[in-house]
Amino acid sequence: MINSKRVKKLNKKPLQKGEYVLYWMQAAQRAHYNPALEFAVEQANEKNLPLLVFFGLTPNFPEGNARHYYFLLEGLARVKEDLGDRGIELIVWQTEPFAGVKKLGERALMVVTDGGYLEIEKTWRKQAAIALECLLVQVETNTVVPVEEVSSKEEYAAYTFRKKQKPHLPRYLVESEQIPIKKKSLNFFDFPSIMLSDLDRIIGDLKIPSSPGRVEKIKGGTGEALKSLDYFLDNKLDKFHEKAGDPAWDWQSGLSPYLHFGQISPVYVALKTLDRESPGEEDFLEQLLVRRELSFNFVNFNPFYSGPLEKMLPEWAWNTLRSHENDSREYLYSTEEFENASTHDEYWNAAQKEMVVTGKMHGYMRMYWGKKILEWSRTPENAFSLCLYLNNKYNLDGRDPNSFAGVSWCFGKHDRAWTERYIFGKVRYMNEKGLERKFDMGKYLEKVGTKKLF
Repeated sequence: MINSKRVKKLNKKPLQKGEYVLYWMQAAQRAHYNPALEFAVEQANEKNLPLLVFFGLTPNFPEGNARHYYFLLEGLARVKEDLGDRGIELIVWQTEPFAGVKKLGERALMVVTDGGYLEIEKTWRKQAAIALECLLVQVETNTVVPVEEVSSKEEYAAYTFRKKQKPHLPRYLVESEQIPIKKKSLNFFDFPSIMLSDLDRIIGDLKIPSSPGRVEKIKGGTGEALKSLDYFLDNKLDKFHEKAGDPAWDWQSGLSPYLHFGQISPVYVALKTLDRESPGEEDFLEQLLVRRELSFNFVNFNPFYSGPLEKMLPEWAWNTLRSHENDSREYLYSTEEFENASTHDEYWNAAQKEMVVTGKMHGYMRMYWGKKILEWSRTPENAFSLCLYLNNKYNLDGRDPNSFAGVSWCFGKHDRAWTERYIFGKVRYMNEKGLERKFDMGKYLEKVGTKKLF
């Protein structure tokens, strides 16, 4: 039984006489530990109807490119296989999602969808809620605790969020039951679907930017996500609190792309972590439960998460950056120089190279990377836009609430005022000497140095 707090009606339309229940899958691209899917199965079984699952593959998701879509499509191929094993049909159309939902909704008893918090995801759901003649229900799938259950407003920082979230965790960190479907939908519907066997052809048909290309060493899909989780828990969790913050080591979980595309459940990850009773558990769960879900709070309640800075940042951060906007810069780089990793700083260049080649960047280096873009850009606004552009273009977990929160942190979001200094004002400063004091940066350069840029 799905926790009722996860369920939210998005319109006041009635149930209509329908041939099936429709699950509009968008943010949660998985058949495993998916509350929206299981809720839809419950509804279909109650009415003795089959369940149809729909995914709208749009080429118009902001800043999407071939790198992102290959990973997404690899995941959808696994979803189709997993749903097929349960007797449930997945329909994938190249269309704007709300348009596909409207068409399929004409024959549906009701429509169930998963929760999305970026502006485009909210817009799709609003459009569908208006266009549909039947009930549209949203079920929170990609956070442990539903965003609005934790707080009804934007939280100032992790410490304010943490204390509000903690009392709710026991009700949501529970095992998920996979409910058998009573009436199968395979080979029952006459709707054509994109065949997910030829990904190169699909990418070509979408006419999206072909660069950056596919990351061959990181495959999408729930199966790959579960393997990555098991490897992390078996080999890295016990030393996570000691090594994860060091860029010289490859000690992070590697789960962020899978969480971004909804290919793995954060509830499942948390439960499997808690089972280990490991010394690294607390630090890892701080990242998964507090920092990640704080970012969902941020994008849900702050419509300016992608700018402008004046409306997104706390007042102290905006004022201090603005007061130092005309400070002279020792270095100024163009977008092309940043993108090509052509600065004077070998550590920054290595971080940029790591992201361009591998589709990910070590978390500590991403903070340093963003701080230096602020230092070497003409204005804070230019720096912020450039950070988002590069991060969202190259990282597999780009365009995510975590990405917007992480980049914003470099400019003072979810942080406090520090000692005032040139360019940064009271915003936290980072430099290469700090990296060298804390880490073996030679080892980091060696790790990244063998990779070819472009």
